[in-house]
Amino acid sequence: MTLPDPLSFSAAWVAAWNAHDVEAVLAHFHEDVVFTSPTAARLVPGSDGVVRGKAELRRYWTEGLRLLPGLHFTVERVFAGIDVLVIGYRNQSGGLVDEVLRFADGLVVEGHGTYLVADD
Repeated sequence: MTLPDPLSFSAAWVAAWNAHDVEAVLAHFHEDVVFTSPTAARLVPGSDGVVRGKAELRRYWTEGLRLLPGLHFTVERVFAGIDVLVIGYRNQSGGLVDEVLRFADGLVVEGHGTYLVADD
């Protein structure tokens, strides 16, 4: 199985994000990672929310941290599958987010930022 220990991984992941250490977050990602997010759709022109490769992910997350200097996550739950982890957390504005991460050979090869849909 290529999945890291779920609780250890989520603890390291949130610590890196809360330290605003993009390189520490990226250390868990494959060079050819594909990451999707509605936020990327807004911040990365022409991406349609799909970021391809570690270098592009670095640029996206670095810009996100520049725009949100108060970024902070609190992990609320962690789910584990065969090759997938889902980290459920609250962001700095109290929003609920699930990060869905698929692994191969111990690295994230695919990720998806998903946000709670408001029921207005």
